Amino acid sequence: MAVRVQAEPFDFGAEAGAFIAGRRDAGAVVTFTGIVRDADGTLTRMEIEHYPGMTEAAIARIEAEAAARWGLKGSLVIHRHGALLPGEPIMMVATAAPHRADAFAAAEFLMDYLKSRAPFWKKEVGRDGAAWVAARDEDEAALGRW
Repeated sequence: MAVRVQAEPFDFGAEAGAFIAGRRDAGAVVTFTGIVRDADGTLTRMEIEHYPGMTEAAIARIEAEAAARWGLKGSLVIHRHGALLPGEPIMMVATAAPHRADAFAAAEFLMDYLKSRAPFWKKEVGRDGAAWVAARDEDEAALGRW
């Protein structure tokens, strides 16, 4: 189980490879990587802020909950902060479980938490100015299934 909050880019392939290297305790590994989206072509960058220490502890608590609920054999959460450009990886979740249903459920649970509850503040900076990203109703509703 590992949580990393970092400014530096990460290599998805290398992270996924390291996560499964030598793993014999799980029959399924699920990975997800989120990237900075520029839906309308006007985004210059996304700025992500957080409180060091508090953020990692909050994510570690939810990761421990996922491990207990779905019997995970391993998990990895990486989330970046700072200024990120469109198309750059922003976060990664990997889960390992004996069976695929548990690996998928735990990954979705972690992703829903990261999207709506993890203590990050995101600002989109575009050609027309900057705006803080507000919580979306559908992201909040996704938590209801857990």
